[in-house]
Amino acid sequence: MMLSDEKITHMSHVLLKELKSRNLIDVTEEEGKIRKQIKRSITEELKIADEIDRMVRAKLQSYSKKLVEGSPEWDVLYRKFFKEEEKRRGRDI
Repeated sequence: MMLSDEKITHMSHVLLKELKSRNLIDVTEEEGKIRKQIKRSITEELKIADEIDRMVRAKLQSYSKKLVEGSPEWDVLYRKFFKEEEKRRGRDI
């Protein structure tokens, strides 16, 4: 699910402000550059999540037994396959 550029920009401002207020980072670069990198990172993470979502949905649609999206069985399998793909990509937390 892609967010609008405005929302991502807002998130980058909020995130940088919070990191600074908690003394989790020392700002040695121009804040605009830092926010730009935060925006790039958020956008890339969202693209990867969308890619995984498409892969998982395709896998679920390929089942001979048709699963209804939103059903308990579909939800369990979706989460399972999503987590497996994240792990495969080294993104599990």
